[in-house]
Amino acid sequence: MEKLLDLWFASGLYNISPGQFVMILVGLLLLFLAIRKNFEPLLLVPIGFGGIMANIPEAGMAFSAVENAIHFAKPEVLSALASVLGTSGADPHELVHAYHVSNASTHAAASLVANDAGYNNGMLYNFYTVAIASGAAPLLIFMGVGAMTDFGPLLANPKTLFLGAAAQFGIFATVLGAVALTTLGIMDFSIQDAAAIGIIGGADGPTAIYVASMLAPQLLGAIAVAAYSYMALVPLIQPPIMRALTTESERKIKMVQLRHISKTEKILFPISLMILVALLLPDAAPLLGMFCFGNLMRECGVVDRLSDTAQNALINIVTIFLGLSVGSKLSADKFLDVQTLGILVLGIVAFGIGTAMGVLMAKLMNKLAGGNSINPLIGSAGVSAVPMAARVSNKLGLEANSQNFLLMHAMGPNVAGVIGSAVAAGVMIKFVG
Repeated sequence: MEKLLDLWFASGLYNISPGQFVMILVGLLLLFLAIRKNFEPLLLVPIGFGGIMANIPEAGMAFSAVENAIHFAKPEVLSALASVLGTSGADPHELVHAYHVSNASTHAAASLVANDAGYNNGMLYNFYTVAIASGAAPLLIFMGVGAMTDFGPLLANPKTLFLGAAAQFGIFATVLGAVALTTLGIMDFSIQDAAAIGIIGGADGPTAIYVASMLAPQLLGAIAVAAYSYMALVPLIQPPIMRALTTESERKIKMVQLRHISKTEKILFPISLMILVALLLPDAAPLLGMFCFGNLMRECGVVDRLSDTAQNALINIVTIFLGLSVGSKLSADKFLDVQTLGILVLGIVAFGIGTAMGVLMAKLMNKLAGGNSINPLIGSAGVSAVPMAARVSNKLGLEANSQNFLLMHAMGPNVAGVIGSAVAAGVMIKFVG
């Protein structure tokens, strides 16, 4: 009987907290949205499942060896950690805080104490360290996205680059909004937190994860979930904004057929883009460099095997580990916070502003040019949700005029949005990181 009681006291059912129970439900909700509603299933399935695993009591899958050692709170281990971390006592909360703010050498010493006591890093913690903390997974995904991207529509109509740039205004407006909320005492975001939250407005999941991992890792789970959720909700979020800012006649504007782009142009563009941006803004070089490298593999025609791997096998493998790693940040102590609600609200505001600014920029360009050469609907595709935003522009164009096919025209600002979000990320890292 005593052994059965020991087993019960050590079980997850006995030790589960209300917060962990809620987060397991959140993980199940993400799985439901991905499987039943088809909301970004490639990311939300591993994120949701990772979130469930991260909240299994006593498993410690999302924690480091030191955090696991502190959690199980053996007096002799806590005393040894207190000595290494330099805390006045062996209070678990004080030890966790000291561990998180300590330098690399102290981290290593504390890890050695935990390992000697028989504690190890959790599985999800190891995934996070390798995939996200190193920055590798978002960069590899950007390479895969580059290998799947056709710059042709952008090269055929270069002025759509301005639409992609205008849509990034939502990022910077949201940063100011987050700072304003903090100044007013409503929220408590640092400037690094505000910058990471603002990137949600670019509707670019890998970029949001990359920036959050560098500037606000404690907010990574909420930022990633918000970014991918809003990407999945593009067909619901964008149309009301697009209809409100355009007239029926503007939505009926037919655009001329795009010119043919030569192979030489397609090869030279990613090389030129990478060199130009990297020289002007080195902090954007990792993201944009991998994006351009992936595109070069696609267009050069001599490394088809590498291009195919980047587009398929590699990006799929990395996506699995990226999703599980993000899920590890959905633990109750990190996610169930007023800040999470603030992130979700600011994220959708950023996305809405980006959509609106793209449409308004298209209208401004028509006015300056003294004609109607651009259908304002393609301006909303300036956010980098590829190709969902372009499809929404095409759908609304067909609703207004059954012969108005805008998909390829909208891909120009859509691709420009990817470039713009990478540049915006570089700006944030440069001036805020």
